[in-house]
Amino acid sequence: MPAAVDPQVDQEVDELGKTDKPWQTVVWNDPVNLMSYVTYVFQKLFGYSREKATKLMLDVHHKGKAVVSSGSKDKVESDVKKLHAAGLWATMQKPS
Repeated sequence: MPAAVDPQVDQEVDELGKTDKPWQTVVWNDPVNLMSYVTYVFQKLFGYSREKATKLMLDVHHKGKAVVSSGSKDKVESDVKKLHAAGLWATMQKPS
């Protein structure tokens, strides 16, 4: 006989799952940096292949932004600081 499901427990699990989403590093388009430089920064800071770095750079260029990394709050804060040091406009966000 299957055990009864407690809707209260299911709701708590759903809420916990939402809070476990990783932080995201978002790079925004700017009128200053060359596309080749942005691609270079993504390769250097994150170890991305030229292809992946180029795709992210094109997202920044055409869509206005791209999520370039995700993880713990501390990791993403560090990534944002590194991007700022490289002259890129970056922020962090917690997906809703």
